Amino acid sequence: MVKKTKKHTRYREDLSELPDWLKKKKCPHRDKYLSGKRILPKNLTGKESIEELMENTFLAYNSARLREGCQLYVEKMLEPDVTIGMTLSGALTPAGLGCSCVVPLIKAGFVDWIVGTGANLYHDLHFAFNFPVHTGSFRLDDTDLRNNDIVRIYDVLLGYSDCLMATDDILRNILIQPEFQKEMGTAELHYLLGKYAAEWEDKNGLKDVSVLAAAYRAGVPCYTSSPGDSTIGMNVAGVELRGNKLRINPSIDVNETTSFVLAAKRSGGKSAVVLWGGGSPKNFMLQTEPQIQEVLRIKEFGQDYFFQVTDARPDTGGLSGATPSEAVS
Repeated sequence: MVKKTKKHTRYREDLSELPDWLKKKKCPHRDKYLSGKRILPKNLTGKESIEELMENTFLAYNSARLREGCQLYVEKMLEPDVTIGMTLSGALTPAGLGCSCVVPLIKAGFVDWIVGTGANLYHDLHFAFNFPVHTGSFRLDDTDLRNNDIVRIYDVLLGYSDCLMATDDILRNILIQPEFQKEMGTAELHYLLGKYAAEWEDKNGLKDVSVLAAAYRAGVPCYTSSPGDSTIGMNVAGVELRGNKLRINPSIDVNETTSFVLAAKRSGGKSAVVLWGGGSPKNFMLQTEPQIQEVLRIKEFGQDYFFQVTDARPDTGGLSGATPSEAVS
């Protein structure tokens, strides 16, 4: 053991200076590539702030991508001249992310317009109506859950009768009110629903639990890319069979969302997108640029800032995992 240690020590000493062959090798970009922060973080003590953790320990792999994304958001996107569009895909609101994350972003003025799945906006209503959603497990017996009147969204559990059906009853009663009896885009639909959601929050003594209520109060338009693909859309269709006059016109949404991006650029500002997940909301938000360039034939050069968090892989070829560089071509 002693001999091996000594040999190892001598070997390290011999490498204390670069060998001649390495000194003579031409590496014109070597210093540039190795100019990044050295990976040598201090021991964590538990006293660090979130900012200190991200700056000093999120140095590689996905943690580094998260740090870069947060830096982009804070240092670039939040400038006064930047218009920020945000998408919501996947079951975010049932998991409580509407209350914990999206509502604070809206209240802080960190998002200017939203495209969400109809499911996210529908499940958001449970919180405004004060119908409880519970933590559970993905390992439960789904047949037994059904027999006990419970619906599972992975590890989120909610009552079928006293949450889903109860939400539908209130929603249908809202949709037949006079202000809904006309043609409109989904932003106007969700604005009107947000007004009622805000009233239900107040009536239930709740504060800042609903995305739709927060968006209504802040004047942030909320769109959905597939109006019929959610329980909100299903209820719109259901009351139509009974003579309701509400009609959703997707063309209104296409033109309005496109105008946000074009107005941002023409006013001398910039446009940014923050994408939580992929899917249809991502496509709907990003299609504003081809709508400007290819359909309206207006010269424009794409989004200025792009920040996406997704679990989808780019190698499958789907849009959900597509990188921003693909949009260049």
